[in-house]
Amino acid sequence: MAFYKKTKMKVNGKWYPKSVLVGSAITTEQVAKRLAAESTVSPADVRAVLTALGGVMGDYMAQGRSVKLDGIGSFYFTASTNKNGVATEKEVTAKLINGVRVRFIPETRFRGSGKGRVSTRSLSDVDIDWEEWKGEEKGVEPKKPGGGGEQPHP
Repeated sequence: MAFYKKTKMKVNGKWYPKSVLVGSAITTEQVAKRLAAESTVSPADVRAVLTALGGVMGDYMAQGRSVKLDGIGSFYFTASTNKNGVATEKEVTAKLINGVRVRFIPETRFRGSGKGRVSTRSLSDVDIDWEEWKGEEKGVEPKKPGGGGEQPHP
């Protein structure tokens, strides 16, 4: 279950639902345990791979490559600058770059065929039950999967 709160935009005065994060972030340890439970790999092995993943991806992206992880999406670096640009092409140098950002594009999946074919982003291609955030559950951890029944995510 995901949560939203009602938010009034200053720009146009209209109300919109805005997603709300609940509880603390899920940790590498929690992800490793969940992946291990859904596979034949131990939590320690999953944790080791997840720990190394960021460095490996960073190395490839630093070589000007994007990194595509099946079922997740693509990651790539972009250069950022706080300058307003320069007047001529000749003035453009790496010295204008003052930061690097990691961009992410979720993998696109297609359902159906012909006129009924629909594209969706893989990480957002889950049935989400939205509930209005009332604030009283603040600090409560979301329910953990398990204990019978179906897993909430494939």
